[in-house]
Amino acid sequence: MFDKLEDLVMRFEEILNMLNDPAVIADQQRFQKLMKEQGNLQPLVDAYKEYKNCKEIVDDSLAMLDEESDDEMREMLKEELSEAKKRIEELERELKILLLPKDPNDDKNVIVEIRAGAGGDEAALFAAEIYRMYVHYAESRRWRVETMDFEEIGIGGMKYVNFMITGQGAYSMLKYESGVHRVQRVPETESGGRIHTSTITVAVMPEAEEVDVVIDDKDIRIDVMRASGNGGQCVNTTDSAVRLTHYPTGIVVYSQTEKSQLQNKAKAFALLRAKLYDIEQQKAHDAEAEMRRSQIGTGDRSEKIRTYNFPQGRVTDHRINLTLYKLDKIMDGDIQEIIDSCVAADQAAKLAKMNE
Repeated sequence: MFDKLEDLVMRFEEILNMLNDPAVIADQQRFQKLMKEQGNLQPLVDAYKEYKNCKEIVDDSLAMLDEESDDEMREMLKEELSEAKKRIEELERELKILLLPKDPNDDKNVIVEIRAGAGGDEAALFAAEIYRMYVHYAESRRWRVETMDFEEIGIGGMKYVNFMITGQGAYSMLKYESGVHRVQRVPETESGGRIHTSTITVAVMPEAEEVDVVIDDKDIRIDVMRASGNGGQCVNTTDSAVRLTHYPTGIVVYSQTEKSQLQNKAKAFALLRAKLYDIEQQKAHDAEAEMRRSQIGTGDRSEKIRTYNFPQGRVTDHRINLTLYKLDKIMDGDIQEIIDSCVAADQAAKLAKMNE
């Protein structure tokens, strides 16, 4: 581990020198790439420098203890030694986590697809509430949300909704949200007061660039039409809506939220690329079954990951056995504690796998 750390420190110093080179500064693409690499290495280099400093404190304290006869001074040295040893243990764990292979998609924006499952209108209502939960969470992190496509029902629910969240590290946070979300509550339409169980599915896909997914023109049919549903004069009276059909996979995507046909076309292609990229990711996960087992629910769409129980005001994440009694806050977008717990559990599982 320490040989690798030394190599990374040398690489970090090499990058710093290159960033001061006028030729590199003139090449903005290369400059930005190096800046990103420097930013990724910075936490690891800082932690390793602190680790080496703590090791020096331990060595110095032990040497001074052998020579020191003053009782008060010896107590101070022992306290300093104890604190340094404790910090070394913390830093060793931190460095192991920082050395874990990074998900190449972590820095990407995400496209999220929410679909109502079992439960009819109640599932559609819950889908709309979960959509708002993610919008509020994104806003709390100053990320941008763009709705791409949706189908509403008359009572305020959504059969499905696709939307993009743009922000640094969006995928690294939201990838743990993929799966089946279950709600238990008494529907407003239920006169007998019985608790119903409904489900929705959430798919979180990294935004795919054109270089990630190549779409052949002959594999696509593009249809343009007038938008349906709620909309302004321009939306419903011009052929602005775009539908893409991908022949090889049978995937059909639709975008109608913009007034411009070009904007809707761009959104539809972004959604199609994300879906095709996600299919490739799923194949890779299935092929690496052992790796999938070490992850905390970042791929299996059929996995029941969470239950929202309204009568008890609780939310339970079944993957990590976490139960929180603050359902109102969570539905308002306060999901960071759940995400942080999933990240910690994922890291712990990977560390255990690495140490086998």
